[in-house]
Amino acid sequence: MRNSISESITSTVRDLNKSGLVDDITMKNIEKLCLPEIKEYSPDQIVSIRKRLKLSQAALASVFNVSPSTIQKWEGGSKKPAGASRKLLDIVERKGIDVLM
Repeated sequence: MRNSISESITSTVRDLNKSGLVDDITMKNIEKLCLPEIKEYSPDQIVSIRKRLKLSQAALASVFNVSPSTIQKWEGGSKKPAGASRKLLDIVERKGIDVLM
């Protein structure tokens, strides 16, 4: 339901922007507010992403600017990625590692 509401709001504001009733700055702010939620990743999903990218734990840690022990904790389930790391996982899963290089 959240996606349909945010899509509806974005579409309406985009139409208002095209007709000149909403300025570009407001349009960009609305688009930022309606960004999709970033899913949580299970330890198995993190391992799967890393293996699909053919990266070691140390290499993935370097790309994400975290310690190798952090990757080990994510993959072991004792810690969950949050904030920027969770967003980076989402980007890498959807678009591959090349977008970060």
